[in-house]
Amino acid sequence: MSFHFEVLKTDPSGARLGRLTTPHGVIETPAFMPVGTAGTVKGLTHEALEELGAGLLLANTYHLYLRPGHELIARLGGLHQFMAWRGGLLTDSGGYQVFSLAKLRKVTEEGVRFRSHLDGSEHMLTPEKAIEIQRALGSDIGMVLDECIEYPATRERAREAVERTLDWARRSRAAIDGGAPSASNPEQVFFAIAQGSTFAELRRENAQRLVELDFPGYAVGGMAVGEPHELTCEMTGEATNCLPADRPRYLMGVGKPEQLADYVRCGIDMMDCVLPTRNARNGYLFTRQGPLHITNARFADDARPVDEACGCVACRRYSRAYMRHLFQAHEMLGAILNTHHNLYFYLDIMRSIREAIASEDLPRFSSELQAQLGAGQH
Repeated sequence: MSFHFEVLKTDPSGARLGRLTTPHGVIETPAFMPVGTAGTVKGLTHEALEELGAGLLLANTYHLYLRPGHELIARLGGLHQFMAWRGGLLTDSGGYQVFSLAKLRKVTEEGVRFRSHLDGSEHMLTPEKAIEIQRALGSDIGMVLDECIEYPATRERAREAVERTLDWARRSRAAIDGGAPSASNPEQVFFAIAQGSTFAELRRENAQRLVELDFPGYAVGGMAVGEPHELTCEMTGEATNCLPADRPRYLMGVGKPEQLADYVRCGIDMMDCVLPTRNARNGYLFTRQGPLHITNARFADDARPVDEACGCVACRRYSRAYMRHLFQAHEMLGAILNTHHNLYFYLDIMRSIREAIASEDLPRFSSELQAQLGAGQH
């Protein structure tokens, strides 16, 4: 299969029901991508992810480049073969990782010079190098290198990052067009990333100028880095309004469960976030009645499941008391069950959002979801 995207239905709010076809499967959108940083979603087997219905995973170019190395992965048949994953894969460019490791990097027009957080070795990540690494990995969707900046940022700083992001996108486009395709995945495509911080005119301008480069998909980057949720939605909407309707739109690094429908109503088709897996490992579980901290002492003899309305394996079989015991005893099964539950919760919300768009009932669903999840800890 080659890459293809189609919009099946558009809600008056701007929400889109779609279908994304990749060389490794068809994904119904809007979709949430579990984060598999180093080629693994921490705590879950691929069989479990398949059972959960995770059709598209996100892996991290920066981390895979440093360990085990993109050339080794290429020799072993590409990332799909290396990690034995049959579904879709998206790799990010590494831009956010060098942003988040700010003490170890220096950004120039050429690219980003950084020191590995593993061993202190020095590396240079350029737009061309990011394409080279991701072609070796052979993901279905790769991302071009962009500059993600901090919040808050001055207009001058945001303008500088926008111009650099556009220049890097042009260089990436040239590298994509002028180089050999991925040996393990010749149908691989690359998305551009729109920046602009919290300045509406910069968001619009950057999106419009990237569209001129004719990428098969576009991401909105540099959001969810500390700004209020309402501002995230506003800036996302400014960008998506300037993006072509027939291309997928990916909002990077979001979000909380009660916010997912908001992003979909901004015209977003794809999202990813570490919250469900990271919070799971810390004993923080999402439920339809609000968050539940399994560490709380009152769950020590609670025979109920984590969420009585949930159909996941953990909730069908295990009690809160047992889940708390596992966490308190530092048993690895605790993190496994917590992760399974949280990802089921996220993917189930996305299924419900798709159903609500199809039945033209998204506003009601969204308001009810926010009311339920804002109920507080129980």
